[in-house]
Amino acid sequence: MNETAYFALGCFWGADRRFWQTDGVIETSVGYMGGVKENPSYELVCTGTTRHAETVKVIFDPALVSYRKLLEMFWTIHDPTQGNRQGNDIGSQYRSAVFYTSESQQAEAILTKDIYEKEILAQGFDSITTEIIPATDHVYFEAEDYHQKYLKKNPNGYDCHARTGVLFPVTV
Repeated sequence: MNETAYFALGCFWGADRRFWQTDGVIETSVGYMGGVKENPSYELVCTGTTRHAETVKVIFDPALVSYRKLLEMFWTIHDPTQGNRQGNDIGSQYRSAVFYTSESQQAEAILTKDIYEKEILAQGFDSITTEIIPATDHVYFEAEDYHQKYLKKNPNGYDCHARTGVLFPVTV
């Protein structure tokens, strides 16, 4: 049985590509989550007034890729310490968030955050600002068609993803 995960980690174009290229991921889409307005447009989200985050919806086969693996990837493909930004992309729509769909996803998100935070603090970075919140409290609104698989349609398109460069530590 496939599962669904929601990750906000800056500009959704590059994040989408990283997830759709992952073995075990069945499908991805990009949209807006965590805000206060029904059916927001990209232009409205960019104003910061809706409080939505650019979010990637990931449908995956847990027999092929675990939620834990997706989280480990999530932590390392963006900079979770930057608050409402990723690199030059500034605003609340670029914040880092995990919208969990079950208690087990919540537990894994918190556990991996604690593991990764310890590692990046030891390497001189600030604390993680990522929100870990229930998906049930927020509707996922799919973004406009031109955003879907944007970097497949525009292979040389914009792909801003700030990273810490810190690998997720190997745990036993």
